[in-house]
Amino acid sequence: VQLQAFGGGLVQPGGSLRLSCAVSGFTLDYYAIGWFRQAPGKEREGVSCISSSGTSTWYADSVKGRFTISRDNAKNTVYLQMNVLKPEDTAVYYCATLGGLTVWQIRTLWTRPELYRNWGQGTQVTVSS
Repeated sequence: VQLQAFGGGLVQPGGSLRLSCAVSGFTLDYYAIGWFRQAPGKEREGVSCISSSGTSTWYADSVKGRFTISRDNAKNTVYLQMNVLKPEDTAVYYCATLGGLTVWQIRTLWTRPELYRNWGQGTQVTVSS
């Protein structure tokens, strides 16, 4: 099973995009979902994570106040609203599932990509004038 991230594109600095993460034939309800990004020549970086219920969220310091993660379990979809985009946000964005951890554990471990499963191909976000 692979999650599909989509909604990327080319946007000017200061612009907005909303990414979606979805999958068919697989229920996301029981999993926390993380968004990661990877720029050329750089390691994969945790951007945000949301608990299975949606009541807890976590963000990288670099995106706090600009990005918002949310989920609609009825639609089996997780979103990443990205506002005030900067050139340094340019990367391929991925989503993946995180299971088997309590919220307390996720709070300290969510940025570790090796704990995630069901990675998809990602969606390119390019911020440029």
